[in-house]
Amino acid sequence: MKIDKELSLMMSSAVSICGVSAAIATSGAIKGDSKKLSLVVSLVLITAVPMMIVMPWLASWMGLSQEVTGAWLGGTIDTTGAVAASGSLVGETALKISTIVKFSQNVLLGFAAFAISIYWTYTKTASSQSVSEKPTLKLIWERFPKFVIGFALASLIFSFILNPEITQSVKAPLKSLQGLWFALAFTCIGLETNFKDLVGVQNRKPVFAFLGAQLFNILITLLIAYFLFGSGLYE
Repeated sequence: MKIDKELSLMMSSAVSICGVSAAIATSGAIKGDSKKLSLVVSLVLITAVPMMIVMPWLASWMGLSQEVTGAWLGGTIDTTGAVAASGSLVGETALKISTIVKFSQNVLLGFAAFAISIYWTYTKTASSQSVSEKPTLKLIWERFPKFVIGFALASLIFSFILNPEITQSVKAPLKSLQGLWFALAFTCIGLETNFKDLVGVQNRKPVFAFLGAQLFNILITLLIAYFLFGSGLYE
């Protein structure tokens, strides 16, 4: 649809990996335009709300099992919170599987950010990049979004090193801290978001591309979820 590659990378990573976090990581890797990032984040959040409500209803209407429904929700809804909320509307089994599927996608964030950093540095497709800039390891490291490392380390430490008792004791205060920073982050994103721009002529193609990709994601993930969890392979 002739959308510039910078915006295309942010949109594709958001749809295929883990929504807002993936878009932010991609934007950091390519030093993307904050306005384009704001557009992608807005699209992710706007589409996640109706998907969170409508998809469990569709799954019930189609008679899907909780296993298939959970895999479908976890593989399509682009924010982890919305996945957990929609899974809880279906049942405990759907909540468990949707969360596992979503976290499995989240793990890909580090690998994707590293690959995008290398790709963007070596191809030099960013219009702001200097012709004389050499694709060195230092440059790749500078472009790599460092928060991904913290994400991976925290996951490894809490999963394999700390005792479950310690994890449970610090979960509540860390959750409160997470909520505070998320509120500040999304408030700042909202300050840069103009809903008039979403329906503006210059953004119609990106909006249609995102919605088209999301629709394709919903359909293909339903087929994969049914094949893996509804055909007996899960057992």
